[in-house]
Amino acid sequence: MAASVDVIDLTHAYGQREVVRGMTFSLAPGAIGCLLGPSGCGKTTVLRCLAGFEPITGGTIALAGRVVSTPGMRVPPEERAIGVVFQDYALFPHLTVARNVTFGLRKLDAAERKRRADRMLELVGLTHAANAWPHELSGGQQQRVALARALAPQPKLMLLDEPFSNLDVELRERLSLEVRQILKSSNTTAMLVTHDQHEAFAIADEIGIMNAGTIEQWDSPYDMYHQPRTRFVADFVGEGVFLRGVAIGRGRVVTELGELATDNPLSMSEGAAVDLLLRPDDIVHDDASPWQAEVAAKAFRGADFVYTLRLASGTRVLSLVPSHHNHAIGERIGIRLAIDHVIAFPAASEAATATSAS
Repeated sequence: MAASVDVIDLTHAYGQREVVRGMTFSLAPGAIGCLLGPSGCGKTTVLRCLAGFEPITGGTIALAGRVVSTPGMRVPPEERAIGVVFQDYALFPHLTVARNVTFGLRKLDAAERKRRADRMLELVGLTHAANAWPHELSGGQQQRVALARALAPQPKLMLLDEPFSNLDVELRERLSLEVRQILKSSNTTAMLVTHDQHEAFAIADEIGIMNAGTIEQWDSPYDMYHQPRTRFVADFVGEGVFLRGVAIGRGRVVTELGELATDNPLSMSEGAAVDLLLRPDDIVHDDASPWQAEVAAKAFRGADFVYTLRLASGTRVLSLVPSHHNHAIGERIGIRLAIDHVIAFPAASEAATATSAS
């Protein structure tokens, strides 16, 4: 049965260096979570604490309602009913695929081991490769074998540590969707750590954006993208730029592309400078619009272009435009705002001043 995960006020330090500070999040049974953040933010350390590889210096970790880590107490990894998939696969080269999958099932009789291996290989789509050697498989197939081996003991929690980092981009995207389907089919609670937001969005039900040892926001991928709560999250997730505007009261902002009402009420005085988050799909190509922008750069993506546009003020913004609108560099085109979620933050210079003053 899938386990719930409850992490409350987790702190971890290596000597005097604190790498995780006051972290709290929960996962329901069968849910897939992800810790997403830049290198060095502490996400792999959290995974190691969940696995029981590292002691914690503060807070608690509970799996399926059972406390498994507190300061001074740590249930060993082998008693936590977890599976772990590493980025380097860690398959045994001298064992066939089937024997790799059954490696952790030595306490079961031969018939049950074979039944479990057959079921896991069918789940990951590798029944035909049961008698193959790891070196005969592609990188994606090897990763699926590693996943089958981790699932074979029927863990309550699956931990995935940057599992696709050794794969090319196209294979990584396809395998991300396959792994989600496999985890959902087996009703396994899982936690992924990655620095790749495309992987996180493809796999996870809930994402925690980490920065310097803390979670800045824990949310669904959709809300993370459209309603970031901090400037760091807004900047880290998705493509986007900030457009300078001025608060004019009652949550409204005026910019050089028009006036908007924000989703997040601004607790700042009228006349304060703000930065408005604009995604590429927030700016629509419209020849009839009174607002014009110059094409500064463009990236062709097949079905569409991502244009870098220079506004009258010199500010550069991004716009996602269908590929049949093929404009030249230097050409001026009409644009308008079409924003469903208007998110604004205190202007960068004012935010820095407020931070230094506090």
